[in-house]
Amino acid sequence: MKPITITQIDIYKISLPFVTPFKIALGSATRGDGIAIIMHTDAGIYGVGEASPYWFITGETQALCVESGKFIARLLVGKNPLEIETRLTEIDASLKNNSTIKSAFDMALYDIASKHVNLPLYTFLGGKKREIFTDFTIGIDPPAVVAEKALKYREEGTSSLKVKVGTSRNDDIARIRSIREAIGIDMPIRIDANQGWNPTAALSILKELEQFNIEFCEEPVTHWNTTALKRIHDRSPIPIMADESVFDHHDAFRLASLDACDFFNIKLAKSGGIHTGRKINAIGEAAGIACMVGGMFETRVGISAGAHLILACENIIFADLDTIHHYAEDPVIGGAVFTGSKVDVPDTPGHGADFDPAFLQKMEKITIQ
Repeated sequence: MKPITITQIDIYKISLPFVTPFKIALGSATRGDGIAIIMHTDAGIYGVGEASPYWFITGETQALCVESGKFIARLLVGKNPLEIETRLTEIDASLKNNSTIKSAFDMALYDIASKHVNLPLYTFLGGKKREIFTDFTIGIDPPAVVAEKALKYREEGTSSLKVKVGTSRNDDIARIRSIREAIGIDMPIRIDANQGWNPTAALSILKELEQFNIEFCEEPVTHWNTTALKRIHDRSPIPIMADESVFDHHDAFRLASLDACDFFNIKLAKSGGIHTGRKINAIGEAAGIACMVGGMFETRVGISAGAHLILACENIIFADLDTIHHYAEDPVIGGAVFTGSKVDVPDTPGHGADFDPAFLQKMEKITIQ
């Protein structure tokens, strides 16, 4: 491919309110404060990326992402965006951690590369079209409230639910029991404790929840306690998915080597983007560990990139891409299309999603040339 050059990178501070507050075991939020990246080139092609910081998981805030984003932008301007691995290696060598803001630049680079060869991103990555169905997530609320939400989702044709737990034994069991009483036993339910249980409580609660047909449980104990995670995995009647304990391929290799979980949850904002996400999946595939692509609080830009990653990797069999439904508005043009639980992506070049210029005009902008 003929070399092209990054000429300018625009960094936007974006903020969107939630319809209602959203609570998990680690904390609660009322809005999403993220970063939009627009990467311009001398070929007339631009790439779009998004960072969705979730400070109690990645340690990043919007303000931190802006500062690290300016540093990365200065590093990249004047260089060839088609040399993706070289660019990402340079970023990693210059900035430790900061996976969320890295994911925005990763996303923009892949968007440019696939646009440059006039291919949808999933085709550029070697994938093919197949059906994707997302779950819909219910945050921590009283049993009656979560049951009402679950019933609403079922009536709307949702294919599966993800329910946040990780508070106390009695409350968590009461939530799941209430949902099952409302919707019956057949619809798949996935639970996510977000590190909220201690190892003893985790096993006790998982054994009690077995009767409610739980598909899997995400991150039952604190992310650093790999020994406890393996012990729970070995004894739990419910399959275990690693989320906060698997940021990158090094984490994935360690967990796979120990046989500490059944599934990996790949999140672009957690892994640093598509490049590392594919490495996590490759390790999972080699070890017989299927994967899911999830999210923080991305708009349809980040969701679209995640959907393309799913299409590129047959070992990614689960999708948790419903974050846009928490927002009061949708500032994105093109990109992933939702029909109930079904998620489809367009066959336009790149990941197909762009921020509405009218929306970006209202946001604070920083330009690096």
